Amino acid sequence: METVAKPLPLEGIRVVEWAQWQQGPVAGMMLADLGADVIKIEEPVGGDPARGFERVAGLITFKDGRNAYFENNNRNKRSMALNLKTGRGLEIAHQLIEKSDVFLHNFLPRVVEKLGLDEDSLRKRNPRLIYAVASGYGSKGPDADTPSFDYTGLARSGIMTMVGEPDMPPLRIEGGIVDQMGAIMTAYTVLGALLVRERTGIAQRCDASLLGSMMWLQGLNVAIKLITGSEGQRTTRAKAPNPLWNYYKCADGKWIALAHLQADRFWPAFCKTLGIEHLEHDPRYANAPARRERGAELVPLIDNIFAQKPRAEWLRLLTDSGLICTQVSDFDDLVADPAALANEYITEYDHPSWGRLKTIGFPATYAETPCKVRLPAPEHGQHTEEILNEVLGYDWDEIVKLREDNII
Repeated sequence: METVAKPLPLEGIRVVEWAQWQQGPVAGMMLADLGADVIKIEEPVGGDPARGFERVAGLITFKDGRNAYFENNNRNKRSMALNLKTGRGLEIAHQLIEKSDVFLHNFLPRVVEKLGLDEDSLRKRNPRLIYAVASGYGSKGPDADTPSFDYTGLARSGIMTMVGEPDMPPLRIEGGIVDQMGAIMTAYTVLGALLVRERTGIAQRCDASLLGSMMWLQGLNVAIKLITGSEGQRTTRAKAPNPLWNYYKCADGKWIALAHLQADRFWPAFCKTLGIEHLEHDPRYANAPARRERGAELVPLIDNIFAQKPRAEWLRLLTDSGLICTQVSDFDDLVADPAALANEYITEYDHPSWGRLKTIGFPATYAETPCKVRLPAPEHGQHTEEILNEVLGYDWDEIVKLREDNII
């Protein structure tokens, strides 16, 4: 019996992506994972500079001549090499955008306007266009035309002052998480704009910034500051105000995390599991306010107990007692996490150079229209002729002439 392929959520939607590095490209990648035909426009010489990006988070990104950073950010797309600094190249871009649903970029307004790729110019040619911008500081205000990167977003968002312990300086977080969060919000705004267009016919601009995305990621901290004037504080593990909301090192050097907001409810089971039943009714520790006052003496006591057994044994004992806990994963743990594997947060596909390849999967699931990794990141300009011929109707003589004139 023939199996009918299920449609993808964004099948039939075409996105023209003119973006580089991570924020814009990952937004495009998410839309491509959902089934959109994402056409990545790149300069004919060099293309997206991420293709040559050698190191990220202290790691070399190249493997067998290909760049894992670029591969991750650009899977499921087609690449078109096009010289936008020429009138002919720009006209081809306009023709392509006319036949598309979304134009996505992460360039500064002055660059976009100079090339005639601003919203007003494109909307004249495609009134139904969703014009999506992945920016640093939003489309309004004094910094709308200011360059930004993951690091500037990290610094400006306030999150560097919330990680670590109280006596530490501001701390970096590795891995491009600000760009990643900005990309998620960019893709989210595009989905909303597409829905509005389909329901009402209204096509619009949507903008998601690094600053706004990171403020939203820290929504509770920011909201409490605005509402009450009070500010979140770093806490010290060794003096945790709630020792049952803390993390501890086990006998094998691995860490375990406890997560009991309602600590009094779990205190009896916790004492029994750790073999400290004599402390359950001890007035020094018997309730949350008492433990808060004596965290500096209770945490070292708990440290000594966890240091007596390996993590796997503690996880079993605590779980069997109905306590809320998990491992503090390193990346070896994470890539083998059974929940991540079962939900396909880690997935596999056939890569032309690397063979059967594991990679990070889409972070959500659709029961009836599943999204998936279908294609590796494209070679530079790999689909230029295909797009010109199949999408725009150029014949092969015209395509040859464009190549001879260095337009493509």
